[in-house]
Amino acid sequence: MGNNGKRLFQYAWQYKRPILLALLLLALAIAAELVGPFLAKRMIDTNIMGIQQPWYEAKPGEAYAVPYDGAWYKRTDHWKKGEERGREVRVLQSGRAYYFVDAANVPDQGAQAFGNGQVTITGADGGTRQFPADRLSRGETYAFFKPEFRSIFTLAAIYVGLLLVGAGLAYGQRYLLQVSANRIVRRMRNDVFRHIQELPVQYFDNLPAGKVVARVTNDTEAIRELYVSVLANFFSGIIYMVAIIGALFILDETLALIALPLLPILYLWIVIYRKFASRFNHVIRSRLSDINGMINESIQGMPIIQAFRREKETMAEFHEMNDEYFRYQNKLLTLNSVTSHNLVNVFRNVIFLLVVWMFAGGTLGAAVSVGILYAFIDYMNRMMQPIVGIVNQLSNLEVARVSAERVFALLDEPGIAVSEQRMARYRGNVEFKDVSFGYKAGEDVLKDISFHAKQGETVALVGHTGSGKSSILNLLFRFYDVDRGSITVDGTDARDLTKQQLREHMGIVLQDPFLFTGTIASNVSLDDPSITREKVEQALRDVGAYEMFMQLPGGLDEPVIEKGSTLSAGQRQLISFARALAFDPAILILDEATASIDTETEAIIQQALDVLKRGRTTFVIAHRLSTIRAADQILVLDRGRIVERGDHDKLMAFGGKYYAMYQLQQGAAVELGA
Repeated sequence: MGNNGKRLFQYAWQYKRPILLALLLLALAIAAELVGPFLAKRMIDTNIMGIQQPWYEAKPGEAYAVPYDGAWYKRTDHWKKGEERGREVRVLQSGRAYYFVDAANVPDQGAQAFGNGQVTITGADGGTRQFPADRLSRGETYAFFKPEFRSIFTLAAIYVGLLLVGAGLAYGQRYLLQVSANRIVRRMRNDVFRHIQELPVQYFDNLPAGKVVARVTNDTEAIRELYVSVLANFFSGIIYMVAIIGALFILDETLALIALPLLPILYLWIVIYRKFASRFNHVIRSRLSDINGMINESIQGMPIIQAFRREKETMAEFHEMNDEYFRYQNKLLTLNSVTSHNLVNVFRNVIFLLVVWMFAGGTLGAAVSVGILYAFIDYMNRMMQPIVGIVNQLSNLEVARVSAERVFALLDEPGIAVSEQRMARYRGNVEFKDVSFGYKAGEDVLKDISFHAKQGETVALVGHTGSGKSSILNLLFRFYDVDRGSITVDGTDARDLTKQQLREHMGIVLQDPFLFTGTIASNVSLDDPSITREKVEQALRDVGAYEMFMQLPGGLDEPVIEKGSTLSAGQRQLISFARALAFDPAILILDEATASIDTETEAIIQQALDVLKRGRTTFVIAHRLSTIRAADQILVLDRGRIVERGDHDKLMAFGGKYYAMYQLQQGAAVELGA
């Protein structure tokens, strides 16, 4: 993921301030949280277990002094250095009972047994020593603990305060990270969508729309999870684990060394997981794109699927894709289950058993007190949380890695930046000079095409399907560029202009015009601020459609749903004509614009065409030859070559292919080429 990782980092670095602030808050939150076990250790070892330290007789009423049996006693850690002390006594615990031992030099180590007013201490060498011991009542025990209550309450308050501060800091860092992640993905989605606008048309010839949609939505959402969940857990986990290991070394070096192997085990775990998960996720994301592509295609082609009774076959094809997606999801699920956080708990419990066994057996020595043991267990429990967090995010990490590859592969597709340059309206003189072109190398669909269309002329392109009519218009619009030869507009090579400059003064009307979700008015203006409401209304009047649309419930503000499916073919075409007229192009292209129009609407459109063509260079592709009788030039194409040219009368007099096609359409029984 090297290069992709660098690019993901570059996206994140654009929002470095909130991210770095979040990491600072995270470090402070962890520091606040990790102080807790040290406070607990002090409360256990000093304030609670400290009762078993030596006590010395003190003056009555002295600070921290405790009255018992007519005398006062103060614990050793409350005496100032050099202060004169009285006789030494001890308070020892056995089970839930406490005993007062009026003796000095009582051993701290060894097994203790109480009975018959004595305590018997058996050392490691087997020797025994006995001391007088009186069992303390509950009130007397309470008195010996009472001097520590203030310290316990203070430490407890600090502990709670640190928890609250840590929670506030954690909220701040989580909020900042998530907001930053959303901003990063917003920018990435904008970049992807902007790049889609810059990609050449041929890119979309080879990639279904559903797959492109998956890149912009599903894959960027997976990357968002990378920033929101994965990196947050990894960053916090790493900082947390480093801090805990450091705290363990401060606490006790031996215990820290016992916990240290968890880190290389976790690293090895991640390496093994990624090896398998990466392969599974590549298939999963690819199949998800295929499924999206097929769903998109099926929805668009639903009338054809149902009309030709292909529902079962379509379902079978979908099931095959979905089943493969299901299989690999299960493989990934099995991998996640095998390497789940339960395995973390196994490691943790093994370490706990080892430490408790060593503590009980005395291997850890006298240095490890109950408080240290408690703090160790607390730290280990806390250490498991970031490890579990990292392990649980491994699957999201792999999904994000694969998604990043797919998104950056799209961004790496060569495109041409959308130019903001503008140019004055050109006249519209178009000349093709020896143009040859093929969609695939070595397979020309246009061969040595040459013609000159002067300003205001109408040029009609006719010929059988596949003869190259639409390819000429694709080259004129620079959806593709010529392989050989040149196309000039007003004497300037089209390739010397940016695509946006060239198309700025071009208009197109397709056989099946595309309408966007919005209103009739917005589809005419395409929300271009330069196209006023008055221009929209005038354009609709000029094409003879204003009254037709004003009869709709919403008038020109009648909602248009996806692709204008609630409008008739004629109504959609009239909107497309009005759109072309409103933008006032110098060059107008009509790509079989009247092919799917009924006779009544065609009459309206023919009247509109006279207005539309005035002062414009118009290129017309038409199968109905009756609609192009008035064309200034008619170019007859056959297998990528212009085989006849001239106006209607000239071509009819010539009696060639055009004559045969025209007679055939008029119902005469004349064979093509006769």
